[in-house]
Amino acid sequence: MSDGNSRGMDILFVADPLASFKVYKDSTYAMMAEAARRGHAPWACQPEDLVWRGGRVLASASAIRLTGSGKDWFTAAEPAWRPLAAFGAVLMRKDPPFDEAYLNATYLLEMAERDGARVFNKPRALRDYNEKLAIARFPQFIVPTLVSCRGEEIRAFLAEQGDIVVKPLNAMGGSGIFRLRPDDANLGAILETATGLGSRQVMAQRYIPEIADGDKRILLIDGEAVPYALARIPAPGETRGNLAAGGTGVARPLSGRDREIAAALGPGLREAGLLLVGLDVIGDYLTEVNVTSPTCFREIAAQTGCDVAALFVDALESKVAT
Repeated sequence: MSDGNSRGMDILFVADPLASFKVYKDSTYAMMAEAARRGHAPWACQPEDLVWRGGRVLASASAIRLTGSGKDWFTAAEPAWRPLAAFGAVLMRKDPPFDEAYLNATYLLEMAERDGARVFNKPRALRDYNEKLAIARFPQFIVPTLVSCRGEEIRAFLAEQGDIVVKPLNAMGGSGIFRLRPDDANLGAILETATGLGSRQVMAQRYIPEIADGDKRILLIDGEAVPYALARIPAPGETRGNLAAGGTGVARPLSGRDREIAAALGPGLREAGLLLVGLDVIGDYLTEVNVTSPTCFREIAAQTGCDVAALFVDALESKVAT
């Protein structure tokens, strides 16, 4: 890991409002802090601060100074218009949902790339790798899965599998996830809600009982796995392990199967321009490929001493130098 960079760069973080950060667990904050420690200058804006004007993509962005880890953890200079190509790196760290606003932001970021901006993760890859649908690229690692907006299709899949999980394609944090069994008295209402009365595609997967042992987040940095995963263990009475849904995070060394999945996926994800990816694995099965704003840096670092933010900034500096 680098102990500093004598040639500091301005790094633009396109993210949610900084005041909403929970810095004790926020991976974007960890990136900012490590970058600043090395002499880089963090800047911040939101997707709505991006514009295309005069043939260039610019951001109304603020230089950020980190002041601590409490409520008032930063100060921000007055926003200034700067072309994205003027930054040493641009990090897209906006949380889902991957809605129309998010999609349009990726188009602007891709236009900025044509001006010379270095954007991570690559905007085209953010579009190509839907965090749920991307698992279809790796069928050897997944459980039986269906994508449909038709209630009768999902009912037939449920009858075949006996126990399934249904989830939206563009949300995060466990939002909108249902576990369904054939005798569920609310099955019809749940399917109507999940699919928007048949207007919205959802993903249905065979239920994996090993969720009781945790939904593991495996971080890939430039295609290489961080040696520890964070197992998100569901709260009592919950199906979802997501920390946002009350799960408890426990860091564990990667298992042999974890390493097998990471080694199989890493090179292709790196080639696609995905500097940071969060693979979700339950038991021996891949369930999601998270590319928008993968997290768990701070939990892994706190429990193992493995400085994930330092590994990430190492990789970022290497990419920018090439």
